[in-house]
Amino acid sequence: MRNLVIAIDGPSGAGKGTVARTLAERLGYRHVDTGAMYRAVAWKAAHDGVPLDDNEAVAGVATRAHLDQHGGRVTIDGHDVTRAIRTPEIDKAAAAVAKLPRVRTVLVDRQRALGAGGAVVMEGRDIGTVVFPDADVKIYLDASAEERARRRAADQAHTGGQQASVAHVQNDLVARDTTDSTRAVAPLALAPDAVYVDTTAMPIEAVVNRALMLVHEKLASERQG
Repeated sequence: MRNLVIAIDGPSGAGKGTVARTLAERLGYRHVDTGAMYRAVAWKAAHDGVPLDDNEAVAGVATRAHLDQHGGRVTIDGHDVTRAIRTPEIDKAAAAVAKLPRVRTVLVDRQRALGAGGAVVMEGRDIGTVVFPDADVKIYLDASAEERARRRAADQAHTGGQQASVAHVQNDLVARDTTDSTRAVAPLALAPDAVYVDTTAMPIEAVVNRALMLVHEKLASERQG
């Protein structure tokens, strides 16, 4: 069975992380969260006092950084930032860093290297459009802004452990959507050949099963020649 590259894209709160992790586990594939890479670089830049709007300086941080994702943990230069990068402050910092062209060049190169051998489920906002435009399976997860906000407000890791109103979280999500979809470099977009899945009313298990079906259909079509 050929090792596939599976791209899962979509906005914040659509279920990418849970679906990608679960799908990777079911297939015995590696899971790569590209958003965590941008978050970790933003955290390290802020930690080192590097201005988040300095394209070359932040790209230098990204170039030098030792990034690792393993067993659900995220580390950068020896710092375990698994929890530290899931805060409202880092949400904003990551969005700022992700707009920087040189940073994207550095991290996209790293992402392509991670997925070069296949057997990977990679999630993000530009995987099927930029990082792996020839990915074997492309899935775009989406949900209503209200539902995405409800999920995010219930996730204390993303609210800094504080109670957050759904309306406030929704405003932040809509602002992030606008930033991601209008940035000049690698904007959030639905690839023409991606399968669109609206997860608003779907249990996670149903979304995972839909993704597994797409993978099996791809493998079956290749066996048939």
